Order: sequence, then structure tokens, then C-alpha cells
Amino acid sequence: MSILGVLLLGCALIGLVSSTVYLALAVAATWRFRARRRQIVALPPEKGELLPPVSVLKPLRGAEAKLEGCLESFFRQDYPDFELVFGARGAGDGALSVVERLKAKYPRVKVRTVYSGEPRYPNAKVSALEVMIASPASHDFIVIADSDARVDSQCVREVVRPLLDPQVGLVTCLYRGVPAAGLSSQIEALGMSVEMTAGVLVADMLEGMRFALGPTMAIRKDVLLSVGGIESLGSYCADDYVLGQRAHQAGKTVVLSHHVIEHVAVNSSVHASLQHHLRWMRSTRFSRPMGHVGTGLTFAMPFGILGLVTGLASGRPLLGGSLFAAAVLNRIVLCAVVGWGAVRDRHALGRSWLYPVRDLLGFLVWCWSFMGASIIWRGDRYELERDGRMRPISPDTRLAVVDHAEEQIRPESIR
Repeated sequence: MSILGVLLLGCALIGLVSSTVYLALAVAATWRFRARRRQIVALPPEKGELLPPVSVLKPLRGAEAKLEGCLESFFRQDYPDFELVFGARGAGDGALSVVERLKAKYPRVKVRTVYSGEPRYPNAKVSALEVMIASPASHDFIVIADSDARVDSQCVREVVRPLLDPQVGLVTCLYRGVPAAGLSSQIEALGMSVEMTAGVLVADMLEGMRFALGPTMAIRKDVLLSVGGIESLGSYCADDYVLGQRAHQAGKTVVLSHHVIEHVAVNSSVHASLQHHLRWMRSTRFSRPMGHVGTGLTFAMPFGILGLVTGLASGRPLLGGSLFAAAVLNRIVLCAVVGWGAVRDRHALGRSWLYPVRDLLGFLVWCWSFMGASIIWRGDRYELERDGRMRPISPDTRLAVVDHAEEQIRPESIR
């Protein structure tokens, strides 16, 4: 075997060893998560427990796939006192017709709709949340949930309960991916259930939670104000990550809830799915650059393919085939253990054979994430800056970015 062949084979072996170590960490972290969940579920409910009133904030932007089922799951919460606050740019948002149907179906649920107008910040979600939180009627305990999140009836109860401890500043949830339609949506959903979950569980096991996951977060207003308010996140792409990081830096505990939600993979086309994955990868690159670099060693399939090609080229097909098979088995085990064991995604069992494809795509998008700093978010293009902030570069983007200290939210913008 030539020197080049030895080097390539060595690279393949290093990658397979590192991905196997990562698999072992993910298995241990999954077992830890399940054990903690069993302990919490086994605790008897406290008699006379007083739960605070809660505002559930739901920013909206158009009628997405499976939107009605996602929104309806929040109308069905088993919680004594909560309100649903929906935020849209204007009355013409297609998602509001779904809200009206659900209001008629669940007349006892308190619902408010807030019109935020054109975004004040590059992050349109933060712009909507600022108006929603500024409403005089909003409660001190807040749950922020994406429009494509679907939960069971205990969600609000279970994410708010840890916040009764003053030391806890923020609660966040793992999620399992739910495909909307098409093969690309299935692959993206597997990535949500496995790749995202494994990374979060391993990080939580090794260093504790120092970030949050955007689909569902619970926080108190006093904590939010202590870290600069929601408006201070308006220029960040990964606003959820930054919010959790700031809560941790403020000395508050960030809790990974035992409650698992569902997150709909709404991108049905390959292009849209890849753009979404690239946006997540590039935002991670700028939010935690060293961790993002290390992510390359958690993939298995590129090193398995490298081993296969090197083995075939050097006349050692058995060696190459063994390395490739080891990589495939590695990813199937990861998919089954994390996807089913942690977040109970039944597709992670039946479609575990598909996860090696997702792993290879993930590696390619990871490589792609270093080739530029632009992202596309809901049709608009942004440039990411070194500290994770973003600035609009699309010619049709219109943002009225103002200083919050100089211009207060107008009361008439709240309905």
C-alpha cells in the first residue's frame, strides 16, 4: 500500500474510532436521560400544588403543513390557568384562519392575537415576541413555542413546574421530528430525532445545559429581563441558543425537561430541506465555533466510505467492506438507541436503515457550512457575523431596526 493509501486508511480509522466513541457517549447519555425521566415520572404529585398563570406565546407566519394539529395541541393543555397569545405581522396571515377555527372549537380557552407589523430586527420571530411580551396582560411565566411544535396535554404543566424553583431560569425540551410529506422530509425528521438529540444529550451529560432549544422554552419574565430582555436577541440567528447561554451565565440553571415534544419537518423539497439544514449548521458554526469543528468527528459514513474506497484501491476489499459495514452499523445503532430510546420516535426503528444516508448528508452540509456565511430564512437572505448576529442582504427585505430605548411599542399594535 502506498504512503497515500496508508494516510487515507489511517484517516478512515481515526474517524470510525471517534464516531464509535461518540456513539458510546450518546448511548450513555440516552440511558441517563431515561433514568432521570423515570425518577421524575415516579414522583407522586404534590397535594395542593399552586401553579402560576402562564402565557403561551406562539409566533405565526403562514399556513404551514400540519399547522392546525400543532396549534390545537396547545388548546388542549391540562393546566389550571393559561392563555394562548398568537403573534402575526398582520390580519392577512393565513395562519389566523386556523386560529379562528380553533377558538370556536375551544371557547373556554383564553386566546389573544397580537399584530406585530413589519419586523423591527433581523430576527422576525424576536420582533413578534417583543410585542407579545410587552402586552400588559401577559403573565410572569412564559412558554415560547414555535408554530410547528406539537405537544401533549401535560406540556405546559411539566415545563413550568421546574421554574417554581427560583434558581431555575429556563426550561427547554428535546423533540422528535415528524415528517410532513416526501422522502426529504423523512430524512430531515430523522435528523431532528437523532442528530440533534444525540448532540444535546451528550452536551448535557458532559457539561450541563448551557443553551436552549427554540421549539419550546419556558422562562420567567424576571430572568428574561435580567439577561437584557427579548429585544436583545433581535440580531441573532440562534436566539434560542443565546438565550440559554445568557441564562446560564447569569447563574441560573437551564433545565432539560423530561417532556419530549414533536417538531414538524415542514420542508417537503430537497432544496428547502438542505437550506434549512445549512442555516442550522452555519448558525452553530458562529454560535460555538470550536464545538462545530469537532462535530466533524461525530459522523461515521464519510469515514466508512473512505475506508471502502481505500480498501478497494489497495486490493483489500474485505478490509474496505468491513470498515464500511462498521460505519453503517454504527449509524443504525445510533438511530435506534437515540431516536427511539430518548425521544420515542417510532420511525427511528422502522427507518433506521435510512439514517446512514442522513449521516452522509449531514457531513456534506457540515463541510458546506464553512464555505460562506450567508443563510436563507423564510425566503430572505442574511449574512452571519462573527458573534452570531445576522444582517439582511436580500434586496427585498424591509426592516425597520430601531433602538428599543428610543421607541416604545405602540399600544394600538396590540389586539
